Amino acid sequence: MRDRADFERYVEQRSARLLRTAYLLCRDWPMAEDLTQTALAKAWLAWRRVGANPDAYVYRILANTHASWWRRRWRGEVATGELPDQPQRDETAGIGTRDALRAALAALPPKQRAVVVLRYFEDLPDEAIAGIVGCSVATVRSQASRALAKLRLDPAARAAAETGS
Repeated sequence: MRDRADFERYVEQRSARLLRTAYLLCRDWPMAEDLTQTALAKAWLAWRRVGANPDAYVYRILANTHASWWRRRWRGEVATGELPDQPQRDETAGIGTRDALRAALAALPPKQRAVVVLRYFEDLPDEAIAGIVGCSVATVRSQASRALAKLRLDPAARAAAETGS
């Protein structure tokens, strides 16, 4: 049986990684913080039922919560009286490359993005990803293949891969 001390240890050890994973899923730090906090709150409620591998359980909560938030989010335009300030271009090559890769990742459908993040960022095996995303291992592999094919077509992602950034 798991207790409060186990949960506190888990949060101390994994919260930073969960936050980074949440950011890669939603690409917005405040939303990633909310997503991480919501996932941990849901995990706390079920902590006594969580098995020996809490990562799979918490990552599944994270992915499912992100998917439900994504489906509910309104994506329309907001009218304003003033034009927004134009952002200055950052000339730092590494930052620009990372931003381009994040944008390419954001262009993927949510399920493909979740598979890529869980496979390549979290280094989870396909079986674990299938359990988290709620599909078969074959679907995980096909989603990963399709996602990589789309990323290869993205010029910024291709340039980053060629430079090794």
